[in-house]
Amino acid sequence: MNRPATAIWGRAEQQDFRSRVRGCLLGGAIGDALGAGVDTLTLDETRTAHGADGVTDFAPAYGRRGAVAAATQLTLFTVDGLIRAQVRRDTGAWHPPTDVHRAYLRWAATQSDWGPDERRKDNGWLAQEEWLYARRDPSVSCLTGLGDEVMGTLEKPKNPTARDAGALVRSAPFGLLVGWEPQLVCQLAVECAAQTHGHPTAYLSAGAFAVIVHGVARGESVDAAVQRALALLTHRPGHQPVTDALGQALGAVRQGIPTPGRVAVLAEGRAAEDSLAVAVYCALVGEDVRHGLRLAVNHDGPSSATGALCGALLGAMHGETALPPAWLAELEGRPTLLEIADDFAMEMTQGPALHSPAVTASGWLTRYPRG
Repeated sequence: MNRPATAIWGRAEQQDFRSRVRGCLLGGAIGDALGAGVDTLTLDETRTAHGADGVTDFAPAYGRRGAVAAATQLTLFTVDGLIRAQVRRDTGAWHPPTDVHRAYLRWAATQSDWGPDERRKDNGWLAQEEWLYARRDPSVSCLTGLGDEVMGTLEKPKNPTARDAGALVRSAPFGLLVGWEPQLVCQLAVECAAQTHGHPTAYLSAGAFAVIVHGVARGESVDAAVQRALALLTHRPGHQPVTDALGQALGAVRQGIPTPGRVAVLAEGRAAEDSLAVAVYCALVGEDVRHGLRLAVNHDGPSSATGALCGALLGAMHGETALPPAWLAELEGRPTLLEIADDFAMEMTQGPALHSPAVTASGWLTRYPRG
C-alpha cells in the first residue's frame, strides 16, 4: 500500500478534526446503544414495547441502559490498529491491513478470555480495558474470520459468502484518515473488511461507508460524499447491489417527508448494503442527530448496526457538540471512547512529535507498542 503524504495542521484545523473524531466515535456508540435494546424486534414489536413512535431513548440491553454492542467494540480496535500502523511507520513496516488485523485479533481475545492478560506487553492499553471483555452479539463471521491468525485478503478472503454488516459497522475510522486520498481510504477499508467478510457486497459496503465518512469529515455534504463513493465503486466487480442501495437511499430523500415506511423499504434485507442505505438516508433527512438516529433504529432490520452507522456519519459531520448530552451521559464506555478518539487525533496531527527516528515518547510507545 502506498504511503499517504503527511499533512500540516494548524491549531484551528486540529481542534475541528478532534471534534469530528470524537463525534464519529461517540455518535456511532450512541446509535449502537440506541438500537441494541430493540435489535431483535420487528417495528411492530418495538411499537408494542415502546409506544407508537417506537424506541426514542435508550432501552435496557445487556443488563443496563446505554450499553454498546459489538459494533462499538470492534470500532475501538479499528482505531487502535490505525494508530499502531502510524507508530510502526517509523520502522519501515508500513502495511496498515496487517496492523488492523492484529488489533482485531486482540478484540477476538476479549470474546474468549475472562479478562486482560497482563503478561502480554504488546497488547497496549485498550486490550486492558476490562469492560470490553463481554460478548455483545458479534457477527458469527467476525468470530470465525478471526478464529485463527491467518489474515483474510481480497485474493483469499475469509467467509466468502458472508454479507452481513459485521465488517461495515467497524469501518467508520478509516474515513477519519482525512489526509489520505479517498481511493486509498476505500482500498484500506475493503482490505480490512475481507479479513472476516468475503462477499463483495460486504467489503464494498465497508469501502463505500469509509469514503462517505471521509467526505463529511472533510466538510463535504453527505450527498457529495455519496456521489464520490459511487464513482469509486463503479469499476469494482460486484458493486451493483451496493451502488443500487445507495441510489435507492438518495431516491428516497426525494420522495418527501421521512417516514418509518421509507426506512422500512430500505431495511428489508439484512445485508450490509441495506444497513448502509438506511444510515445514509437517515443522515440525509434527519433534522438533527436525535431525529436521524431515531429514524435509523425503528425498523425490522438490525437496529444496532444501522444506528451505529448513522451515528458515526452524523457525528463526523457535525462534531461532538451536536450529540445529545443526555445520551452521552449514560453511554457505556464513554471515557474509553474519548481517550482513544483524542489519541487518534493527536497521532494523526502530531505524530512526529511523539515518535520519529529522532524522537521517542516512551509513554506513547507503551500505549501503542510497535511489536
